[in-house]
Amino acid sequence: MRILLLVSAFNGLSQRVWLALRNLGHDVGVQLAGDGPDIITGVTAARPDLILCSYLTKRVPAEVWQRWPTVILHPGPVGDRGPSSLDWAISDGMARWGVTALQAVEEMDAGPVWATRTFAMPATAMRKSALYTGLVADAALECALEVVEKASDPMFVATPAEKLPVEVPGARLRPAMRQADRSIDWAGPVEQILRRIRAADGAPGVLTEIAGLPVYAYDAHRGPVRKGRPGEVLLRREGAVLIAAGDGSVWLGHLRPVTADGRPGIKLPAVTALGSLVHGVAHASAKSGRAPGTVSGYGQIRYRRDGAVGWLHFDFYNGAMAAGHCRRLLSGLRHAVEQDTRVVVLCSGTEAFSTGIHLNMIEHASDPAAEGWANIRAINEVCKEIITCTTQTVIAAYNGSAGAGGAMLGLGADVVAARDGIVLNPYYDIGLFGSELHTYTLPARVGADQARRLLSDKLPISADHASRIGLVDDVGPRHADRFLEWLATLATEESDPALVRARAEAKQRRLAASPPLGAYEARELAEMSHDLFDDRSGFAAARRVFVSKIGKAVPYLLAS
Repeated sequence: MRILLLVSAFNGLSQRVWLALRNLGHDVGVQLAGDGPDIITGVTAARPDLILCSYLTKRVPAEVWQRWPTVILHPGPVGDRGPSSLDWAISDGMARWGVTALQAVEEMDAGPVWATRTFAMPATAMRKSALYTGLVADAALECALEVVEKASDPMFVATPAEKLPVEVPGARLRPAMRQADRSIDWAGPVEQILRRIRAADGAPGVLTEIAGLPVYAYDAHRGPVRKGRPGEVLLRREGAVLIAAGDGSVWLGHLRPVTADGRPGIKLPAVTALGSLVHGVAHASAKSGRAPGTVSGYGQIRYRRDGAVGWLHFDFYNGAMAAGHCRRLLSGLRHAVEQDTRVVVLCSGTEAFSTGIHLNMIEHASDPAAEGWANIRAINEVCKEIITCTTQTVIAAYNGSAGAGGAMLGLGADVVAARDGIVLNPYYDIGLFGSELHTYTLPARVGADQARRLLSDKLPISADHASRIGLVDDVGPRHADRFLEWLATLATEESDPALVRARAEAKQRRLAASPPLGAYEARELAEMSHDLFDDRSGFAAARRVFVSKIGKAVPYLLAS
């Protein structure tokens, strides 16, 4: 079929649908939804057999859905309607939720149903972005595949929603969630505060006040029970601040200060956003904050040992790594390789392995070019530590999707493992040559010709495709818990002393047979210096569009 994805952003869900449909042999194009006339013009040019809207924040013009079969993937179960479905589901603590494929009609989310899936919601409230890229994306992909199969049947007729059972009690028409609905009372219970902030993460955030500064709050984690005035900043750690609440405390990892004209500014690590307002706040010790998501603390990196295997877990918000994040990861990695284990597993969180350098921090800096330069040098140090480790076998575990330099970050490992369903984006078209020692690691994995194609196409690839071309070595189960179990088995197998010696010797031979790593890095940094300091390819403007989300992206992405 000739299928057009009409989307507001070519994000993780859209990319997964695009990849899956292309893998089935369909001719799939992507159009970014602009104004109504732009949509009509683009669809007319594409001449699709079917239009799928896997992420759309704008109404489809009647001129489109009246002429072409148009199906909306709505992030809610049958009976649910409205633009804030996931926000309400998380905030209200729904036990089940779902995705429905609806035919586009005049009234929003009111069309007949092509497919639907439901799933159990986690007992602990998830961030909206994590829910969207995880359970929602899995269900939406199943719905999309069912829609495409039904679209090939000329006898198929979609079922009116009112004729289907409401599988999720409470699913109904809801209004757009406003800031008044999201408001938090710092004297209230921690559970409610967490739900409201997570229901607004990563957009629009929850408007509140921290240290006297109006901000939008994100990246909330349960803190320890500590005494303090509700709303008071108690501690700081790894860029986050601990805020006193009614029955405990909440770590806030990221804030978006409100500008003088009342608009949201740049989303930044909380300590950076608050600046001098928290200069006197004490730093929490490692015991005060453990890993993200635990009952009492906050931390982006943690190390644990299981026999001959050392596990270095890291979880950076949205996968972005500023210079400070890179230095902390480097320190953790050096600690891990100094232990007397035989294998080190570098394992990310489920939302993202890494998305490379931190564009928001670079844009925020007084000298963005210098900040970008420091950032790329810092991430390169992590890459070099992975590449040159010959005392232990290094497994880079892509537990979440990766993009740009983050996709390249783990390629120097002895074994690269990926969770099924993740997406890899080898560099974006953002005006940067790229570094991360990719000119050494990428051709070594996929060959020079394939490396050139990946870098020139700049298109997402699935974990399965990455495995077929040698970019990753092993693909594990899609479910996060099962992936970690599978990964533990893989790490145990890799800890065999003879295999560890063989991998170390092979790595030493590769390093000895190649020019020094410094030569590769020098060539990459020479290119990067032109991009950062001379802005030869428009990095400053592209970065500004990315950070502000204001500006026009490329309107079409055609299937290659």
